[in-house]
Amino acid sequence: MTTPPLHLPAGLAAPVLKYLGAYPAPIVAQVAALIDQGRLPQVLQQRYPERHAVQSDTALYAYVSELKAQHLRGADPIHKVAYDSKLKVIQHALGTHTMVSRVQGGKLKAKREIRVASLFREGPPEFLRMIVAHELAHLKEREHNKAFYALCTHIDADYQQHEFDLRLWLVSRELFPASA
Repeated sequence: MTTPPLHLPAGLAAPVLKYLGAYPAPIVAQVAALIDQGRLPQVLQQRYPERHAVQSDTALYAYVSELKAQHLRGADPIHKVAYDSKLKVIQHALGTHTMVSRVQGGKLKAKREIRVASLFREGPPEFLRMIVAHELAHLKEREHNKAFYALCTHIDADYQQHEFDLRLWLVSRELFPASA
């Protein structure tokens, strides 16, 4: 059985589908109804009333290191963690995990870095945890496969819900900037 195509009011399709394109039409229709009613920001504010206190790169490094120590003790060390104002959410980068290789003497040294889009300094603690869980999972699993998402859920038990709500938050910020 196929789902009928979703018909959103003009102007809503692009912002909503940009972040929710992989979700089933009935879910996107529910989001569209909240947007039509102007209730999306209030729903998110009720669900996530607090903002996290991790504001500096130093605090972010400590936060990531603590989660790594709790859930991925045997994983490679992380050498740098920072907020990055150059990461563009529109290009689907909420955060990045990179491995920088440098030649030092006769050896090749690899350093792992995690960068989180600066936009998420303003977000709820659940969203920061979800993004960090995602990037930490890349220490063990490079691909977005079943094992990768199992690891994300190991680090953040509500990973899927937080990811969906984060997408709603991005839609809300785009459509209702005064509420952000």
